[in-house]
Amino acid sequence: MTFPVPARPYPFPFAPGRTALVVIDMQRDFIEKGGFGDSLGNDVTRLEAIIPTTAKLIELFRRKKWPVVHTREAHLPDLSDCPPSKIRRGDAPLKIGGKGAMGRLLVRGEPGNQIVEALKPIMGEIVIDKPGKGMFWNTDIQSILDNKGVTHLVFAGVTTEVCVQTSMREANDRGYECLLIEDATESYFPDFKRMAIEMIVAQGGIVGWATPFAELEAAVTREMAHA
Repeated sequence: MTFPVPARPYPFPFAPGRTALVVIDMQRDFIEKGGFGDSLGNDVTRLEAIIPTTAKLIELFRRKKWPVVHTREAHLPDLSDCPPSKIRRGDAPLKIGGKGAMGRLLVRGEPGNQIVEALKPIMGEIVIDKPGKGMFWNTDIQSILDNKGVTHLVFAGVTTEVCVQTSMREANDRGYECLLIEDATESYFPDFKRMAIEMIVAQGGIVGWATPFAELEAAVTREMAHA
């Protein structure tokens, strides 16, 4: 059974019990001052601004006992799972693995690699450390989702045009129906967010759907009231 959620390019077929929320990389390294995003010269307050809406989205899924997945872009301490080209790229003063204000950047177990406190995973939620931009590469997330019978994914997190869009495209190629929550995702660059969403919904939803949180919340409330 599915019910429609108003979305672009047309209503998203939400499937209760078969839909998981995926919150991409809401980690201190990207969201807070002193982290990796800040070291690249970005305005991290843009990403911090989506925390309240993302928290409401997570709480909606928790109330319904639907699966919640949190990802972190994270590497082993010896960086053996990080391609050398990824480390070399860019001219930031701090590279992946370098020592920042919150520990080594994008390294598992470091303070900066943890999910921000307001969105902290609770017991039973899935946490995936991904060495790439997409959530499927070199992780076991597909087998986890398959074991739970998940066929639909709702996406939030950062950044819209990089890790979020990459994960949605990977999911789309694997047959998942994907919905992006527009006000629970963000980029350091406003135009990049806007264009990424347009690419996702183009051509009749070539990658997936997009909608504000309020539309999803209202649709879930209406449907569950009649269940």
